[in-house]
Amino acid sequence: MNLTILGCYAATPRTFTNPTAQILEIKNRLFLIDCGEGTQVQLRKNKIKFSKINHIFISHLHGDHFFGLIGLISTFMLLGRKTDLYIHGPKGIKEIIKLQLKLSNSWPTFNLHFNELEAKESVVVFEDDKVLVRTIPLKHRIYTNGYLFEEKTETRKLNIHAVQSYEIDKCYYQNIKNGKDITLDDGRVIDNAKLSLDPPLPMRYAFCSDTVYNEAIIPLIANVDVLYHESTFLESEEKLAGKTMHSTAKEAATIALKANVKQLILGHYSTRYDNIELFKEQAITIFPNVLLADDGKSFEF
Repeated sequence: MNLTILGCYAATPRTFTNPTAQILEIKNRLFLIDCGEGTQVQLRKNKIKFSKINHIFISHLHGDHFFGLIGLISTFMLLGRKTDLYIHGPKGIKEIIKLQLKLSNSWPTFNLHFNELEAKESVVVFEDDKVLVRTIPLKHRIYTNGYLFEEKTETRKLNIHAVQSYEIDKCYYQNIKNGKDITLDDGRVIDNAKLSLDPPLPMRYAFCSDTVYNEAIIPLIANVDVLYHESTFLESEEKLAGKTMHSTAKEAATIALKANVKQLILGHYSTRYDNIELFKEQAITIFPNVLLADDGKSFEF
């Protein structure tokens, strides 16, 4: 699982920082999460192929999380894209994008599918044979969702030495991978645990931005491998965090601690601060495993 941060700062873009957008690569799938202004430029800088993006997940309809979307769609069209594109986001995103396409007479050369969300509880928004994605309802000034990306459990791995020692025919290999016991020609039943190995544990990534401190999400993100949680403010601006319905670095760390996550990534920093290291310094007083997102930074898990 690889995470590339395209942008992780709050509000307006600057010459050296960008609003929220990130690429998650999981099980050979490439997902774009949020699409702030300048996202396609950041994709190019990070040498990410546009053609590999088939699903885009938008958390909410504040501009720093989706103003780059219409530009990216237009570029897809200019590049002659033919593959279907799926956009998952709050109700209203279809109207916004289609109006822009209509008034600019720029209808795409590919099928554009919208999965508009308005459920207040967690719902599945994407699923295939390798990955499942569900929403994480957040508390912000407008309807907002985070997203939980989960690998599906793989089939068991053959213990080839054990299989060969029992002289088991290859036609039974798939049954072994599926967890079944094997009956030999002499009537002996060989337990599957002797013939196969446990698959790698499936990984889970939770994206939570933007939100006020909200313990209601803890059951949804409990024990995830990686949690990206917004940390717009430092403790000195705690009152402002509550007023604007954002979180502080310490609040993000508290959620990570209570949810027993393995790794916390902080992001969505207010541009009022000159040194993002201060966010980590405050967070690690509560939760030890803290990483800082920054534009162009990649994490391998």
